[in-house]
Amino acid sequence: MSSNDLREEALSTEKTRPLKHVQSPGVVETMERVEEPKKTLWEKVKTPGSVYQILISAAIAIAVGFAVNTTVDKVPVAAVDLCGIPGRIWLRALKAIVLPLIVVSLILAVQRLREMSRGGALLARWTIGYYLFTTLVAIMHSTILVALIWSKQFSEVDPESRTVDKDLQKDIDSRSAYQAHDIVVELFDTLVPDNIVAAFANNILLGVLVASIILGYMIKDPATSSILRVVREIEGLITVAITFLINMAPIGIFFLIMPNLFKLDIKEVGINLGLLIGAGLSGMAIQLVIGESFHILVPQFSGVDYRVGHGIVRSTMPVTLKCLQARGVPDTIAKFAIPLGTLVNMDGTAIYLPITVTFLAATQGQVITPGQYVVVFLTSTLASIGTTPIPSASLVLIIMIANSINVQVTGMYGVITAIDWFMDRFRTMVNVTGDLYGAAIVTKITGIRDPIVGADGTIIETIDEDENGKRNSQV
Repeated sequence: MSSNDLREEALSTEKTRPLKHVQSPGVVETMERVEEPKKTLWEKVKTPGSVYQILISAAIAIAVGFAVNTTVDKVPVAAVDLCGIPGRIWLRALKAIVLPLIVVSLILAVQRLREMSRGGALLARWTIGYYLFTTLVAIMHSTILVALIWSKQFSEVDPESRTVDKDLQKDIDSRSAYQAHDIVVELFDTLVPDNIVAAFANNILLGVLVASIILGYMIKDPATSSILRVVREIEGLITVAITFLINMAPIGIFFLIMPNLFKLDIKEVGINLGLLIGAGLSGMAIQLVIGESFHILVPQFSGVDYRVGHGIVRSTMPVTLKCLQARGVPDTIAKFAIPLGTLVNMDGTAIYLPITVTFLAATQGQVITPGQYVVVFLTSTLASIGTTPIPSASLVLIIMIANSINVQVTGMYGVITAIDWFMDRFRTMVNVTGDLYGAAIVTKITGIRDPIVGADGTIIETIDEDENGKRNSQV
């Protein structure tokens, strides 16, 4: 039987065979897709960690949080801290596996790219280009909308509301130390860490990302490499941990939301704050619609479901990878695009920065000029790409951009700080969804696929497309 016949047989049975891991000399491990039977609504609700369970737990947490907030004059700090323990533990566990997941994902992705004739350069070019393009689009429509619409809706507050207390002033002073050029300097400094162990310990993602790519490229013989075998074993262990944490997501999210609502001072939520939240959410909704429009721009772009059930928390990379794998995006692309997107694709943050800076200016009666909006656009672009190396990311960047256009940071900054935990959930959702769109669109454009597996479990060929759309096969 010829290789073409074998390939046709593999494609015809791809959706019916059980899920299996396959290894073969010269070709890295791959997974086959499985067509799962459709579940009833009740079966979906009962599924541990399903989006329905997460939505139900979030709704209950909001109801309980507001009920306690409106009936109790002052919730004790001890009660807030104790109620938040399960949520913090779950979130810390999720964060703990992000760094090792980035390392093993990139090493395996680079190995897959080495098996392709031209796919590596094509994948890198389209992935980076897509992330830069969507970031510019996000900041552009956010800046235009806030300049033409939202800036006219915000109203000046009384001087007493703009007063800065000692604690807030201390936070402002510590965060004001960062300037625009600091982001560029720190970005390049972290590319090559002087201590790789310290880079891991301090969560310096850019340094870890570069080191992982180099290590993956240096492994010459995947069939005999002991390092690669260890990496695959670690990936299997991480997969088990991810599955467990996903199943625990409804409990973790419940105890993340509820304690924060205990602390919210609802009486201080005025019209300006409502407009700030509305401006942020509407801008993020527009970005999601723009991403969805790629269904029209990319012919026959279908087959991938973009529901994000876990976008409410940070460090969602493990869940994102699992979502893409379940919906048919090749591991080769997912494990390259998602770690990179986690670092540089911050569309939600890019949208939020111009809005908050305009909010600070408008509430003290200051009008931002067109020239200043250009500065906001440029600094927001730079800041959103270089967010990760800076502690207290968005809160620091808001002060930095405000200082760049001479907008005074007043007591209204405390209002932004108070709702940052809430808006961060939506920013994360937009960031994660952007990564999902990017991986799926790059899959369609590049034509890169994981190795094709025959019915007997052997590798038939690896496939990718060159720049002219011609398929290249390695049998």
